[in-house]
Amino acid sequence: MDDELTAVVVDDTRDRMTKAVEHTQAEFGSVRTGRATPALVEHLKIDYYGAETELRQLAGFSVPEARLLVISPYDKGAIASIEKALQGSDLGIQPSNDGTVIRLTFPVPTEERRKELVKVVRQKAEDGKVAVRNLRRSARHELEALQKDGELSGDALERVEKELDRLTQEQVAAIDRLLAHKEQELLEI
Repeated sequence: MDDELTAVVVDDTRDRMTKAVEHTQAEFGSVRTGRATPALVEHLKIDYYGAETELRQLAGFSVPEARLLVISPYDKGAIASIEKALQGSDLGIQPSNDGTVIRLTFPVPTEERRKELVKVVRQKAEDGKVAVRNLRRSARHELEALQKDGELSGDALERVEKELDRLTQEQVAAIDRLLAHKEQELLEI
């Protein structure tokens, strides 16, 4: 009985930790490196005929050059709304519109700006690590409650806590690897 209960808790915690790491990676994708990538704008909310709609549902993206992102709306009538949302976003880039597509040209960030972005990315990584550690703590509380109810032995609790610690260390290491890669990407010219 011990193994079944602990397996459920550990599997659930593993899934939630993996999602926390994936969320952190997605957060990293929203940080501009000077390279054009659809991840910077695809979740941008557009007022499309009175409904808040994500840009990725309204347009296709292409990156013909490293610093150029081309947005091709499926409905040409949405170009003005998309352009307005891009101008109001925190990208700091002026879109150019030729009537059929919108082009975003990404300038090379200054050294000072790259260092600021590294700080932002480090904070996002720390938030991800905290989320993973909080998941470990909630799993421990769950297991301790099972032990208190007599459904889990002390030895099984100790064994599962070691498993949770190992799992937490793996996920934190994964976030650290993602952080190192993003920092390198940000600091290269």
